[in-house]
Amino acid sequence: MNYAERSVELHKKYTGKFEIASKVPLETMDDLAVAYTPGVAEPCKVIAADPSAAMVLTMKGNTVAVVTDGSAVLGLGNIGPLAALPVMEGKAILYKKFAGIDAMPICLSTQNTEEIITAIKAIAPTFGGIHLEDISAPRCFEIEERLERELDMPVMHDDQHGTAVVVLAGLMNALKVVQKELKDVRIVMSGAGAAGTAIAWLLREAGATKISLLDSKGVMGTGRDGMNPWKEKLAQAISDSATTSGMNLADAVRGADVFIGVSQPNLLSQEIVKSMATGAIVFAMANPVPEIMPEEARSAGAVVVASGRSDFPNQVNNVLAYPGMFLGALKHGVKHFSLPMKVNAARALAALVPNPTADKILPSVFESGVAEAVAAVIV
Repeated sequence: MNYAERSVELHKKYTGKFEIASKVPLETMDDLAVAYTPGVAEPCKVIAADPSAAMVLTMKGNTVAVVTDGSAVLGLGNIGPLAALPVMEGKAILYKKFAGIDAMPICLSTQNTEEIITAIKAIAPTFGGIHLEDISAPRCFEIEERLERELDMPVMHDDQHGTAVVVLAGLMNALKVVQKELKDVRIVMSGAGAAGTAIAWLLREAGATKISLLDSKGVMGTGRDGMNPWKEKLAQAISDSATTSGMNLADAVRGADVFIGVSQPNLLSQEIVKSMATGAIVFAMANPVPEIMPEEARSAGAVVVASGRSDFPNQVNNVLAYPGMFLGALKHGVKHFSLPMKVNAARALAALVPNPTADKILPSVFESGVAEAVAAVIV
Protein backbone atom coordinates (compact mmCIF):
# COMPACT_ATOMS: atom_id res chain seq x y z
CA MET A 1 0.00 0.00 0.00
CA ASN A 2 1.44 3.42 -0.93
CA TYR A 3 1.59 6.51 1.29
CA ALA A 4 -1.62 7.97 -0.14
CA GLU A 5 -3.65 4.83 0.57
CA ARG A 6 -2.10 4.38 4.01
CA SER A 7 -2.86 7.99 4.90
CA VAL A 8 -6.54 7.65 4.02
CA GLU A 9 -6.75 4.45 6.08
CA LEU A 10 -5.03 6.11 9.05
CA HIS A 11 -7.35 9.13 9.00
CA LYS A 12 -10.37 6.85 8.72
CA LYS A 13 -9.23 4.57 11.55
CA TYR A 14 -8.71 7.42 14.03
CA THR A 15 -11.34 9.83 12.66
CA GLY A 16 -8.60 12.36 12.04
CA LYS A 17 -5.34 12.87 13.94
CA PHE A 18 -6.35 15.31 16.66
CA GLU A 19 -8.12 15.05 20.01
CA ILE A 20 -8.64 17.11 23.17
CA ALA A 21 -7.62 15.53 26.48
CA SER A 22 -7.96 16.71 30.06
CA LYS A 23 -4.80 17.59 31.99
CA VAL A 24 -6.46 17.31 35.41
CA PRO A 25 -8.09 14.45 37.33
CA LEU A 26 -11.86 14.30 37.08
CA GLU A 27 -12.86 11.19 39.00
CA THR A 28 -14.59 12.44 42.15
CA MET A 29 -17.00 15.15 43.28
CA ASP A 30 -14.04 16.88 44.91
CA ASP A 31 -12.19 16.89 41.56
CA LEU A 32 -15.29 18.38 39.94
CA ALA A 33 -15.58 21.08 42.61
CA VAL A 34 -11.95 22.17 42.10
CA ALA A 35 -11.81 21.96 38.30
CA TYR A 36 -15.26 23.37 37.72
CA THR A 37 -17.93 24.76 40.02
CA PRO A 38 -17.56 26.27 42.58
CA GLY A 39 -13.76 26.42 42.49
CA VAL A 40 -13.41 27.70 38.93
CA ALA A 41 -14.88 31.07 39.90
CA GLU A 42 -11.64 32.04 41.66
CA PRO A 43 -9.27 31.86 38.63
CA CYS A 44 -11.97 33.71 36.67
CA LYS A 45 -11.86 36.53 39.22
CA VAL A 46 -8.05 36.59 39.20
CA ILE A 47 -7.99 36.93 35.40
CA ALA A 48 -10.71 39.60 35.45
CA ALA A 49 -8.50 41.65 37.78
CA ASP A 50 -5.28 40.89 35.87
CA PRO A 51 -5.70 39.65 32.26
CA SER A 52 -2.03 38.62 32.06
CA ALA A 53 -2.81 35.88 34.61
CA ALA A 54 -4.55 33.96 31.82
CA MET A 55 -1.12 32.99 30.52
CA VAL A 56 -0.45 30.93 33.66
CA LEU A 57 -3.96 29.95 34.73
CA THR A 58 -5.40 28.76 31.41
CA MET A 59 -4.55 26.95 28.22
CA LYS A 60 -3.71 30.32 26.63
CA GLY A 61 -0.12 30.17 27.87
CA ASN A 62 0.67 27.05 25.86
CA THR A 63 -1.80 27.11 22.99
CA VAL A 64 -1.52 28.27 19.39
CA ALA A 65 -4.31 28.59 16.81
CA VAL A 66 -3.42 27.08 13.43
CA VAL A 67 -5.62 29.07 11.06
CA THR A 68 -6.30 28.63 7.35
CA ASP A 69 -8.84 29.54 4.70
CA GLY A 70 -7.77 26.61 2.52
CA SER A 71 -6.71 28.83 -0.37
CA ALA A 72 -3.15 27.55 -0.89
CA VAL A 73 -2.81 24.06 0.56
CA LEU A 74 0.45 22.15 0.05
CA GLY A 75 0.69 21.40 -3.67
CA LEU A 76 -3.09 21.16 -3.92
CA GLY A 77 -4.01 24.82 -4.33
CA ASN A 78 -7.34 26.36 -3.38
CA ILE A 79 -9.19 23.31 -2.04
CA GLY A 80 -11.14 25.21 0.60
CA PRO A 81 -11.24 25.07 4.42
CA LEU A 82 -12.86 21.66 4.90
CA ALA A 83 -10.39 19.83 2.66
CA ALA A 84 -7.56 21.69 4.41
CA LEU A 85 -8.49 20.31 7.84
CA PRO A 86 -6.24 17.20 7.64
CA VAL A 87 -3.23 19.47 7.10
CA MET A 88 -4.16 21.71 10.04
CA GLU A 89 -4.61 18.63 12.23
CA GLY A 90 -1.15 17.58 11.11
CA LYS A 91 0.35 20.91 12.14
CA ALA A 92 -1.35 20.56 15.54
CA ILE A 93 0.13 17.13 16.28
CA LEU A 94 3.58 18.28 15.15
CA TYR A 95 3.41 21.16 17.65
CA LYS A 96 2.60 18.67 20.39
CA LYS A 97 5.22 16.14 19.36
CA PHE A 98 8.15 18.49 18.86
CA ALA A 99 7.50 21.37 21.28
CA GLY A 100 4.85 20.20 23.74
CA ILE A 101 2.56 23.00 22.57
CA ASP A 102 -1.19 22.50 22.29
CA ALA A 103 -2.41 23.72 18.91
CA MET A 104 -5.98 24.05 17.68
CA PRO A 105 -6.87 23.63 13.98
CA ILE A 106 -9.14 26.48 12.82
CA CYS A 107 -10.52 26.36 9.24
CA LEU A 108 -12.42 29.51 8.26
CA SER A 109 -15.26 29.43 5.76
CA THR A 110 -14.24 32.68 4.09
CA GLN A 111 -11.43 33.86 1.83
CA ASN A 112 -12.25 37.52 2.31
CA THR A 113 -9.28 39.35 3.83
CA GLU A 114 -11.29 41.55 6.18
CA GLU A 115 -13.48 38.67 7.34
CA ILE A 116 -10.42 36.53 8.08
CA ILE A 117 -8.80 39.31 10.11
CA THR A 118 -12.03 39.94 12.00
CA ALA A 119 -12.54 36.24 12.75
CA ILE A 120 -9.01 35.75 14.06
CA LYS A 121 -9.19 38.84 16.23
CA ALA A 122 -12.49 37.55 17.64
CA ILE A 123 -11.03 34.20 18.72
CA ALA A 124 -7.61 35.54 19.78
CA PRO A 125 -8.34 35.73 23.55
CA THR A 126 -8.24 31.92 23.73
CA PHE A 127 -4.73 31.61 22.32
CA GLY A 128 -1.15 32.60 23.07
CA GLY A 129 -0.19 32.86 19.41
CA ILE A 130 -1.58 32.74 15.88
CA HIS A 131 -0.06 30.41 13.27
CA LEU A 132 -1.34 31.28 9.79
CA GLU A 133 -1.19 28.44 7.29
CA ASP A 134 -1.89 27.86 3.59
CA ILE A 135 -3.34 31.30 2.83
CA SER A 136 -2.61 32.47 -0.70
CA ALA A 137 -0.46 35.45 -1.66
CA PRO A 138 -0.75 38.39 -1.76
CA ARG A 139 -3.65 38.26 0.75
CA CYS A 140 -1.45 36.47 3.26
CA PHE A 141 0.87 39.49 3.46
CA GLU A 142 -1.87 41.91 4.40
CA ILE A 143 -3.51 39.47 6.82
CA GLU A 144 -0.26 38.85 8.67
CA GLU A 145 0.77 42.53 8.71
CA ARG A 146 -2.61 43.65 10.02
CA LEU A 147 -2.77 40.99 12.72
CA GLU A 148 0.77 41.78 13.86
CA ARG A 149 -0.27 45.42 14.31
CA GLU A 150 -3.67 44.79 15.85
CA LEU A 151 -3.00 41.84 18.16
CA ASP A 152 -0.70 41.85 21.17
CA MET A 153 0.63 38.35 20.55
CA PRO A 154 3.01 36.53 18.19
CA VAL A 155 1.58 36.00 14.69
CA MET A 156 3.40 34.10 11.95
CA HIS A 157 2.48 32.87 8.50
CA ASP A 158 4.42 29.62 8.47
CA ASP A 159 4.48 29.25 4.68
CA GLN A 160 6.51 32.46 4.67
CA HIS A 161 8.71 32.50 7.73
CA GLY A 162 9.00 28.87 8.77
CA THR A 163 10.18 28.11 5.25
CA ALA A 164 12.54 31.08 5.17
CA VAL A 165 14.22 30.18 8.46
CA VAL A 166 14.90 26.59 7.43
CA VAL A 167 16.13 27.62 3.96
CA LEU A 168 18.56 30.13 5.48
CA ALA A 169 19.82 27.54 7.98
CA GLY A 170 20.37 24.99 5.24
CA LEU A 171 22.04 27.54 2.98
CA MET A 172 24.41 28.63 5.74
CA ASN A 173 25.67 25.06 6.04
CA ALA A 174 25.61 24.37 2.29
CA LEU A 175 27.90 27.38 1.79
CA LYS A 176 30.29 25.91 4.35
CA VAL A 177 30.44 22.72 2.28
CA VAL A 178 31.38 24.59 -0.91
CA GLN A 179 33.52 27.14 0.98
CA LYS A 180 31.66 30.26 -0.13
CA GLU A 181 30.29 33.27 1.75
CA LEU A 182 26.67 34.44 1.72
CA LYS A 183 27.69 38.02 0.97
CA ASP A 184 29.54 36.94 -2.17
CA VAL A 185 27.26 34.41 -3.86
CA ARG A 186 24.72 35.01 -6.62
CA ILE A 187 21.33 33.64 -5.63
CA VAL A 188 18.53 33.06 -8.12
CA MET A 189 15.08 32.25 -6.77
CA SER A 190 12.03 30.96 -8.61
CA GLY A 191 8.65 31.65 -7.05
CA ALA A 192 7.51 35.04 -5.75
CA GLY A 193 4.62 33.89 -3.58
CA ALA A 194 4.52 33.67 0.20
CA ALA A 195 7.61 31.49 0.64
CA GLY A 196 9.76 33.12 -2.03
CA THR A 197 9.09 36.62 -0.78
CA ALA A 198 9.92 35.76 2.84
CA ILE A 199 13.06 33.83 1.86
CA ALA A 200 14.35 36.79 -0.16
CA TRP A 201 13.78 39.25 2.70
CA LEU A 202 15.46 36.94 5.22
CA LEU A 203 18.47 36.25 2.97
CA ARG A 204 18.90 40.00 2.58
CA GLU A 205 18.69 40.48 6.35
CA ALA A 206 21.34 37.78 6.85
CA GLY A 207 23.79 39.49 4.49
CA ALA A 208 23.08 38.26 0.95
CA THR A 209 23.79 41.04 -1.57
CA LYS A 210 23.08 39.43 -4.96
CA ILE A 211 19.52 38.10 -5.17
CA SER A 212 17.29 37.72 -8.22
CA LEU A 213 13.67 36.64 -7.79
CA LEU A 214 11.57 35.36 -10.66
CA ASP A 215 7.82 35.02 -10.96
CA SER A 216 5.84 33.78 -13.97
CA LYS A 217 6.89 36.88 -15.96
CA GLY A 218 10.63 36.51 -15.33
CA VAL A 219 13.04 38.42 -13.10
CA MET A 220 11.25 40.95 -10.91
CA GLY A 221 12.26 44.56 -11.36
CA THR A 222 10.74 47.85 -10.30
CA GLY A 223 8.08 49.06 -12.70
CA ARG A 224 7.82 45.76 -14.56
CA ASP A 225 4.34 44.63 -15.63
CA GLY A 226 2.50 42.39 -13.14
CA MET A 227 4.10 43.81 -10.00
CA ASN A 228 1.90 44.16 -6.90
CA PRO A 229 2.95 46.48 -4.03
CA TRP A 230 4.71 43.68 -2.14
CA LYS A 231 6.71 42.68 -5.21
CA GLU A 232 7.60 46.32 -5.93
CA LYS A 233 8.89 46.81 -2.40
CA LEU A 234 11.00 43.65 -2.56
CA ALA A 235 12.33 44.42 -6.04
CA GLN A 236 13.57 47.78 -4.76
CA ALA A 237 15.38 46.07 -1.88
CA ILE A 238 17.19 43.24 -3.69
CA SER A 239 19.52 43.40 -6.63
CA ASP A 240 21.85 41.38 -8.83
CA SER A 241 23.62 43.24 -11.61
CA ALA A 242 23.97 39.99 -13.55
CA THR A 243 20.22 39.90 -14.27
CA THR A 244 17.72 42.33 -15.73
CA SER A 245 13.99 42.82 -15.25
CA GLY A 246 12.00 40.21 -17.15
CA MET A 247 14.98 37.93 -17.87
CA ASN A 248 14.01 34.25 -18.12
CA LEU A 249 15.09 31.53 -15.73
CA ALA A 250 17.74 29.89 -17.91
CA ASP A 251 19.54 33.18 -18.50
CA ALA A 252 19.24 34.28 -14.87
CA VAL A 253 20.63 31.01 -13.47
CA ARG A 254 23.65 30.95 -15.79
CA GLY A 255 26.73 31.48 -13.60
CA ALA A 256 24.71 31.60 -10.35
CA ASP A 257 26.05 29.97 -7.19
CA VAL A 258 22.66 29.15 -5.67
CA PHE A 259 19.22 28.24 -7.04
CA ILE A 260 16.24 28.26 -4.69
CA GLY A 261 12.94 27.01 -6.07
CA VAL A 262 9.54 27.42 -4.42
CA SER A 263 7.56 27.38 -7.62
CA GLN A 264 6.53 24.49 -9.86
CA PRO A 265 7.59 20.96 -10.86
CA ASN A 266 10.24 20.18 -13.47
CA LEU A 267 11.17 23.81 -14.04
CA LEU A 268 14.93 23.35 -13.88
CA SER A 269 16.68 21.23 -16.51
CA GLN A 270 20.04 19.54 -16.14
CA GLU A 271 21.39 21.87 -18.83
CA ILE A 272 20.49 24.88 -16.68
CA VAL A 273 22.18 23.34 -13.63
CA LYS A 274 25.29 22.66 -15.70
CA SER A 275 25.44 26.37 -16.52
CA MET A 276 25.76 27.33 -12.85
CA ALA A 277 29.02 28.24 -11.13
CA THR A 278 31.39 25.62 -9.75
CA GLY A 279 30.17 24.35 -6.39
CA ALA A 280 26.53 24.92 -7.29
CA ILE A 281 23.84 24.68 -4.61
CA VAL A 282 20.29 23.71 -5.60
CA PHE A 283 17.29 23.95 -3.26
CA ALA A 284 14.40 22.55 -5.34
CA MET A 285 11.44 22.68 -2.97
CA ALA A 286 8.26 22.49 -5.03
CA ASN A 287 6.08 19.77 -3.50
CA PRO A 288 5.51 16.95 -4.07
CA VAL A 289 7.45 17.13 -7.37
CA PRO A 290 10.43 19.51 -7.18
CA GLU A 291 11.79 21.86 -9.85
CA ILE A 292 14.36 19.15 -10.57
CA MET A 293 14.71 15.75 -8.96
CA PRO A 294 17.68 15.66 -6.55
CA GLU A 295 19.54 12.88 -8.35
CA GLU A 296 19.24 14.76 -11.65
CA ALA A 297 20.63 17.94 -10.10
CA ARG A 298 23.56 16.05 -8.63
CA SER A 299 24.39 14.30 -11.88
CA ALA A 300 24.34 17.74 -13.56
CA GLY A 301 27.03 18.99 -11.20
CA ALA A 302 25.25 20.46 -8.18
CA VAL A 303 27.33 19.81 -5.06
CA VAL A 304 24.60 20.34 -2.45
CA VAL A 305 20.97 19.56 -3.24
CA ALA A 306 17.97 20.02 -0.95
CA SER A 307 14.25 19.50 -1.46
CA GLY A 308 11.01 19.40 0.47
CA ARG A 309 10.84 15.60 0.30
CA SER A 310 11.65 13.19 3.11
CA ASP A 311 12.87 10.45 0.76
CA PHE A 312 16.04 12.35 -0.18
CA PRO A 313 18.85 13.88 1.92
CA ASN A 314 18.53 17.49 3.10
CA GLN A 315 14.79 17.83 3.55
CA VAL A 316 13.75 21.46 4.07
CA ASN A 317 10.90 20.97 6.52
CA ASN A 318 9.15 23.85 8.29
CA VAL A 319 8.71 21.72 11.40
CA LEU A 320 12.37 22.44 12.15
CA ALA A 321 11.41 26.08 12.77
CA TYR A 322 7.87 26.91 13.81
CA PRO A 323 7.47 24.73 16.95
CA GLY A 324 10.64 26.20 18.45
CA MET A 325 9.79 29.74 17.39
CA PHE A 326 6.41 29.65 19.12
CA LEU A 327 7.88 27.76 22.09
CA GLY A 328 10.36 30.59 22.56
CA ALA A 329 7.71 33.27 22.07
CA LEU A 330 5.37 31.72 24.64
CA LYS A 331 8.17 31.02 27.11
CA HIS A 332 9.84 34.42 26.86
CA GLY A 333 6.79 36.63 26.39
CA VAL A 334 7.72 37.66 22.86
CA LYS A 335 4.88 39.53 21.14
CA HIS A 336 6.29 39.85 17.63
CA PHE A 337 8.77 37.86 15.52
CA SER A 338 11.42 40.23 14.13
CA LEU A 339 13.76 39.63 11.18
CA PRO A 340 16.81 39.43 13.50
CA MET A 341 15.00 36.78 15.56
CA LYS A 342 14.41 34.75 12.40
CA VAL A 343 18.07 35.03 11.40
CA ASN A 344 19.07 33.89 14.90
CA ALA A 345 16.65 30.96 14.63
CA ALA A 346 18.33 29.95 11.36
CA ARG A 347 21.76 30.20 12.94
CA ALA A 348 20.62 28.06 15.86
CA LEU A 349 19.35 25.41 13.45
CA ALA A 350 22.53 25.49 11.39
CA ALA A 351 24.65 25.12 14.54
CA LEU A 352 22.95 21.79 15.27
CA VAL A 353 25.00 20.40 12.34
CA PRO A 354 28.52 21.49 13.34
CA ASN A 355 30.25 19.59 10.53
CA PRO A 356 27.92 19.81 7.52
CA THR A 357 28.40 17.62 4.46
CA ALA A 358 26.78 17.57 1.04
CA ASP A 359 24.23 15.08 2.37
CA LYS A 360 23.74 16.63 5.83
CA ILE A 361 23.11 20.38 6.04
CA LEU A 362 20.11 20.30 8.40
CA PRO A 363 19.20 18.33 11.51
CA SER A 364 16.55 15.65 11.25
CA VAL A 365 13.13 16.58 12.53
CA PHE A 366 13.47 13.66 14.96
CA GLU A 367 16.76 14.78 16.50
CA SER A 368 16.32 15.83 20.12
CA GLY A 369 16.70 19.44 21.18
CA VAL A 370 15.80 21.12 17.89
CA ALA A 371 12.79 23.08 19.15
CA GLU A 372 14.61 23.98 22.37
CA ALA A 373 17.64 25.32 20.44
CA VAL A 374 15.42 27.55 18.32
CA ALA A 375 13.32 28.64 21.32
CA ALA A 376 16.43 29.78 23.18
CA VAL A 377 17.10 32.57 20.64
CA ILE A 378 13.52 33.85 20.39
CA VAL A 379 13.88 36.57 23.00
